Amino acid sequence: MVVIMQPDASASNIKDVIEVIEQAGLQAKVMEGTQQKIVGVIGDKTKLGDANFESMDGVDEVVSISKSYKLASREFHPQSSVIDVAGVQIGGGVPVVMAGPCAVESREQLFEAADIVKEAGAQFLRGGAYKPRTSPYSFQGLEELGLKYLAEARERTGLRVVTEVTTVEAVPRVAEYADMLQVGARNMQNFGLLKAVGRAGKPVLLKRGLAATLNEWLNAAEYIMNEGNPDVVFCERGIRSYETYTRNTLDLSAVAAIKHLSHLPIIVDPSHGTGKWRMVKPMAFAAIAAGADGLMMEMHPNPARALSDGPQSLTPENFREVMDGVHKISAFMKQEHIVPMTI
Repeated sequence: MVVIMQPDASASNIKDVIEVIEQAGLQAKVMEGTQQKIVGVIGDKTKLGDANFESMDGVDEVVSISKSYKLASREFHPQSSVIDVAGVQIGGGVPVVMAGPCAVESREQLFEAADIVKEAGAQFLRGGAYKPRTSPYSFQGLEELGLKYLAEARERTGLRVVTEVTTVEAVPRVAEYADMLQVGARNMQNFGLLKAVGRAGKPVLLKRGLAATLNEWLNAAEYIMNEGNPDVVFCERGIRSYETYTRNTLDLSAVAAIKHLSHLPIIVDPSHGTGKWRMVKPMAFAAIAAGADGLMMEMHPNPARALSDGPQSLTPENFREVMDGVHKISAFMKQEHIVPMTI
């Protein structure tokens, strides 16, 4: 539930509401609205007993939240959130692009990729140091050495670094090097890992699970936020379906749905969403047109020699072409004042 304060409510009025909530053993979270402040109640509201907030000074109304996810819900936080990652804003109206190789293979390969990503106008370098692969015999990543290469590439280019963390034990190590922690599709409901990244003090990119519903995805974000970390960004990367032509079925309707259900930003990964480099460009363009706050794409200096996900990786030339189109679509939508519809 949320307690909506009157526009002229005093700091003392808000403090009184918070005291009632905390005395019941619940958490209170104060949010700034455009005209009013809102006090969110986190926990089992039955513990409030017969507390009557509406009779308290400065209270406008009390609204119950029906969703199992509270902190991630737009009911709880009506204004869209903008997530700051080391100075780069996600959800601020300018599409953010995260790009680079699926896996960090060598220092030279990563540096070449970083230079290309930077020159094309992306803001983030992506690359896996720890690679959870379907087969145990596939390349598993360079681990901490890969993290060091990523940090070095950041110093070289100024790009922010986003990379996947796969185990609870690795969270502190990855957080030491990365600007943003990625929770991959296979770990979306690894609740211990979600709690750990929630306590890590770094923004989190939460990918959708292989067959996860929107409700399950939103509740996964809730696990992270409930640990005190409000900086979560969703990433739609395709889900399993009966179709076998593409690697996954890219659910672009999730962009509009998440925008309606949650205040958190959402980006799209058309590389994993399709598994085919030829489909990345049209799906990237469609994602931006649908209102996505950014993209995550795989780009390799030489996809034919990639140790991971070569078939879905863009060449440098193709990546530049996609980036050019993304900038044009974004500019067109702003110029024409086209606002993506919510449902």
